[in-house]
Amino acid sequence: MATTLLSPKSSTLQLPQQITYPEAGVLSKILLKDPVCQYTLFCLAAGTEISEHTSTRNATVHVIEGQGTLSLEGQEIALAPGVFVFMPAHALHALRAEVNLAFLLTLSETV
Repeated sequence: MATTLLSPKSSTLQLPQQITYPEAGVLSKILLKDPVCQYTLFCLAAGTEISEHTSTRNATVHVIEGQGTLSLEGQEIALAPGVFVFMPAHALHALRAEVNLAFLLTLSETV
């Protein structure tokens, strides 16, 4: 079982202080997980690609820093700080970090 950084009770942390980039690839930190949602901080090294895949859960991506491209069901979405994207369950998507890229990924149960 993965360790989470926050407790299920009210808690807080500063996202920028949690960002750590690997030399290559992806570093992810589960911030909080409960029965319906999982909140994960993703830090991707420049040039990293996540190949096309789907998820059985709804997801949101909220970019904190960096730049990249999200391919979502054939649409190219430029990722930059402040960009927020909703991805419905089973949507085909892929990602590429042009420079170091950090984002908060929230997975939620579908209704």
